[in-house]
Amino acid sequence: MASLVEELVSILEEEERLYQTLLTYGEEKRRVLIEADVRALEELTDLEQAASDELLSYSNKQIRTLKDIATVLGKTQEKMTVTKLIGYLASQPDIQTKLTRARDSLMDTAKQVQNLNRQNEALIQQAIELAEFDITLFKSLRQAPETANYDRHAYNTGALLGSSGFDAKQ
Repeated sequence: MASLVEELVSILEEEERLYQTLLTYGEEKRRVLIEADVRALEELTDLEQAASDELLSYSNKQIRTLKDIATVLGKTQEKMTVTKLIGYLASQPDIQTKLTRARDSLMDTAKQVQNLNRQNEALIQQAIELAEFDITLFKSLRQAPETANYDRHAYNTGALLGSSGFDAKQ
């Protein structure tokens, strides 16, 4: 049982390390978004994806280890969590403390990553809105205003003014 808990602690520490990596990438992404460096953003996204894939692998290991611990303790596997396990380890305060520290550190780092992702999401949304505004502006510069000409059924003909500077003949 102690070896399973030690394995769980090491898994949580590795997950925390990966979240720290994602936090570093997120801070770099914020800088890249502000500078609008698309190439660097693509490279950073690839790195984030690789770290996320590795994080998923450790998460699966964590689930398997918690199931093994639940089996050893005679508890239901579906309801076993790290927090519940900490409660079950009241008779072993040293292991309980180590597991609590690993869980709390992981949770804090994950919250930091989540907050940074929200900020980056807002930056991306603003960049999209700015690009849409620019596109609309460029489209409107290329179009002439519609005239107020109507056909015999009182529908607007949608005729555009000419794009030349003068309509008068010389």
